[in-house]
Amino acid sequence: MSVIAQASRFPGAIRKTCRTAALLAVPILSLSACSSGFNLSKAGVDQLAHTGSLPASGKPADPVRSSDETTIRNAVSAADPEAAQVQPLAWANADTGSRGAISNLIETKEGSTLCRQFTASRESFDGVALYSGNACKGERGVWYLRNFNPL
Repeated sequence: MSVIAQASRFPGAIRKTCRTAALLAVPILSLSACSSGFNLSKAGVDQLAHTGSLPASGKPADPVRSSDETTIRNAVSAADPEAAQVQPLAWANADTGSRGAISNLIETKEGSTLCRQFTASRESFDGVALYSGNACKGERGVWYLRNFNPL
């Protein structure tokens, strides 16, 4: 009996066999495309990838303390250094409820950079602390805290 004659006797079985073969062929052909000559040793470095870093402690920055540091930095940058040596400069942060005073404000120049060293007290919900800080004026006139450490 010829193949055509046999196929006409069992049309459902042939269709089922063809479908099974097609379903098996798709994943096999897909996998063969993955190994068709792509070489990882020739892949370049992705120049578009950007990464970030965390503070040295590995913990995220405390938002209350960060807000207070910004308030202190702003007070130091706006202060008259001569007047601040006579009387401490009060500061308060309405967002956090913290307050304190800035004293021992000394203006220095480091090359062409204007800096101000200071001592600041901080009274907040977590207690009272004393800090030593150094704020400098950047290239574009924006002040930044170079350091702000507990004493």
